[in-house]
Amino acid sequence: MTTAAVLASGGGSNVQALIEHLSRDGEQRPWDIVLVASDRAQAGALDRARAAGIPTALVRTAAAPERESLADLLDRVQPDLLVLAGYLRLVSADVTRQYAGRIVNVHPGPLPEFGGAGMFGERVHRAVLAAGVRESAASVHYVDEVFDRGAVIVRWPVPVLDGDTAATLGARVLRAEHLLLPRVVRQMCIRFAVHAGDALRLPDPPLFDETLSFEALGDQLDAIFSSVPAL
Repeated sequence: MTTAAVLASGGGSNVQALIEHLSRDGEQRPWDIVLVASDRAQAGALDRARAAGIPTALVRTAAAPERESLADLLDRVQPDLLVLAGYLRLVSADVTRQYAGRIVNVHPGPLPEFGGAGMFGERVHRAVLAAGVRESAASVHYVDEVFDRGAVIVRWPVPVLDGDTAATLGARVLRAEHLLLPRVVRQMCIRFAVHAGDALRLPDPPLFDETLSFEALGDQLDAIFSSVPAL
């Protein structure tokens, strides 16, 4: 079975989406989470992982030098993939080199236009609205040593509606993230099990339609991802 370690800094709603997607697959799942780690001791993501019986850890920071480094944590659990699900720190170059092509991040906006250092959460949504564009996105991309520079694996266009605020747009994009990230990770794990290191590029889904149910949107993505061959 392919394994993943997950990094998160905040409440962990994307971690929860990953956990629930694993539960949906049940014993037939092609992957599992072996660790959820955070730079913040109070991160809700850690509570979500503990509730699901997943091991947790804290990553060394300048303010907490007594913790294990990310590289040491990963050496201990040896995951096949590393997933950033709301992790706000730059991953060190030694880790990005070791896991090149095996680290992914979910970003709440179109890349590269609305990415880079300091562009996360509500800041992205405010920038999208200020730019006057009619479309944002949930994007999943590979991670390298520069914030949000890695190649995009898939993006789900999310409409910007009249009267949107950063909060309303953010809620719409987050809903797309919760559907998109688990399916990308699952597809990567299937691909990794067949051919380690094989790059993945998925077709972009159609414009996100919030009038559809969560289940219908998931079925839409499943149909798209199932069309991608394992080799």
